[in-house]
Amino acid sequence: MESTRQIPSQISTDRYLTFDGIDCAGNARRVMGYIACNVAAQGGDHRFWHYFMAKRTPKSGPAPDDLFLVHSHINQIREFFEQCGDREALELLLQVEEECC
Repeated sequence: MESTRQIPSQISTDRYLTFDGIDCAGNARRVMGYIACNVAAQGGDHRFWHYFMAKRTPKSGPAPDDLFLVHSHINQIREFFEQCGDREALELLLQVEEECC
């Protein structure tokens, strides 16, 4: 039985085509900096965030880049910035999420 459904020959999309001109790595590094500053401002007693930041320099295996870490934990980072009341960090995180993740 043949399908009568037509499949378009070309699918259009409104997603970005390139990262050209977007400093994803630099912005992810800035997000990591905001995390470090907020952890320090909160007294530094955040076990998860110490674990998270230690992932940047693992004892074995390759080190993940900052964009990968941000992307992998974006919800936890958002919640942390909200708890800290850091609007600037939240805005940057949203930018990174929309442009790079």
